[in-house]
Order: sequence, then structure tokens, then C-alpha cells
Amino acid sequence: MDNDNQIDKNNFLYQRYQYLGKYTPQNLLFNANLQEFSERVCYLCNLQTSGKISSQECYEEIELLWQQLTQSFKALKIDDKDVTE
Repeated sequence: MDNDNQIDKNNFLYQRYQYLGKYTPQNLLFNANLQEFSERVCYLCNLQTSGKISSQECYEEIELLWQQLTQSFKALKIDDKDVTE
């Protein structure tokens, strides 16, 4: 029963949404990276709002996450027009 509770908890905390864009392996992988970025930014904002981390620390962490996402986009060689279609 504990395993079922853990699965439910993980599904609640780490929701994944179906990719609805133009399918390519690169687009699908970038979408997963984008969802992870969004999730982490949300957690950081909540930590800052509750006073657990400073505004500066939150900003720096989000900046680092943004750089990683940008590198991912470039490494996957995704064409900008593929993303907008």
C-alpha cells in the first residue's frame, strides 16, 4: 500500500502533460525539459515567497535553470518555426 501512495504522491507532485505540438523526438524531449523547468521555477518561487530562500538566491537559481534550458534548446537543434507550428 505504501508503494501505491508513493506513486500517487509522485503523480500529484510531478505531473506530466501530453505533448500536442508537431512530433519530432527533439520537440518531445525539449517539451519534457520545459515542463521540468516550469516545475522547478514554481518550487523556487514558493520557497522565496515563504521566506526559505532570498529573492537574490531565487533569481540566481532561475537564471541557472534558464541557461540550462537554453543550452538544451540549442543542443537539440530545434528550428524556431517547428516550435511555433
